[in-house]
Amino acid sequence: MNREEVERLKELSDEMAQILYRNTPLEALENLGTIEQHLRQQWLEVIGPNIGFFFIKTATGTDKGRSRTVKSCIGPLKITEKQAEKLKVKKSTRLAPLLEKCCLRMSANLSFEQAGKEVEVQTGIKIGHTSLHNRAIKQEWSEQSSPTLVKEISVDGGKVRVRGPQGEGSVWLDYKAVRLHSSLYAAYFQENESLINYVNRQPLNPLLTCLGDGHDGIWNIIAQINPKGQRREILDWYHLVENLYKIGGSNKQLEKAENFLWEGRVEETIKLFESNRRRQAANFCKYLTKHQERIVNYQILSSENICSIGSGAVESTVKQIDRRLKISGAQWSTENINQMLNLRCAYLNNLL
Repeated sequence: MNREEVERLKELSDEMAQILYRNTPLEALENLGTIEQHLRQQWLEVIGPNIGFFFIKTATGTDKGRSRTVKSCIGPLKITEKQAEKLKVKKSTRLAPLLEKCCLRMSANLSFEQAGKEVEVQTGIKIGHTSLHNRAIKQEWSEQSSPTLVKEISVDGGKVRVRGPQGEGSVWLDYKAVRLHSSLYAAYFQENESLINYVNRQPLNPLLTCLGDGHDGIWNIIAQINPKGQRREILDWYHLVENLYKIGGSNKQLEKAENFLWEGRVEETIKLFESNRRRQAANFCKYLTKHQERIVNYQILSSENICSIGSGAVESTVKQIDRRLKISGAQWSTENINQMLNLRCAYLNNLL
């Protein structure tokens, strides 16, 4: 834009401002907040749609064909089928792409009712909570692949409150989440195979580090990952230490056991508790035996920065997903859960 065009725009905007001011009620001039609201409303009702229509018609070179009105961040816009096709607007949508993105971002963080209120406050456009719900549930998501070689993954489980048949209340059921370290989040409800296939479609390092806690379901999933390569399976260090201190008793003995485990010395740790009659000690030794191959030399891996030693990244993922799925009073139909997981993960992956 050259200087003459800038000056001309200023002249036109000054003229528009005078017209708008003459037609502004006195109560809207009481403070800056009401001035903002009034001007935004005028933009949405008059100025934005007119300018938007000019842009659409000029950019597409046509205004022919059957039209529909879509809500947008610059007001309601009439757009024909041909124009929509050229501008890559979805056939059935009543929301323009930027406004749709705003709605999905709000719905990824808040209840649909609260999201509707926030959209209206922040854009001046009213979208009902039912429309937001339908938009989130019907949204199509394209699978995102890691742009770099995936060297580490961690898998963990979360819980979601599922609505039961009428009169039977709700139940808490599991979902599984995976974090491709420093890259992507993904989560699946009762679709472990989908999670496995998703990971295996990624560009995986020939030696893939896989982290998890002691839950069998996690390791059953990991066992099917990277079938063409190798896995370095690591039991989460922090869960390991947490389980150790559940034994109780002598702090000196527990500290010695922790030092052994830090170096991956499982057999010495088990011997340390052979004379311990506590039930917790026996259970912990069984836990060590079960995961012996996954208890590595954490000291070397950590000091030489070879790989992570904890699954905190995916635990954080679950907590962040739960911020939406576990908001106060939330209950979900089974057929909608995976779409909500997709929505929340898309938000966390910066796809919205």
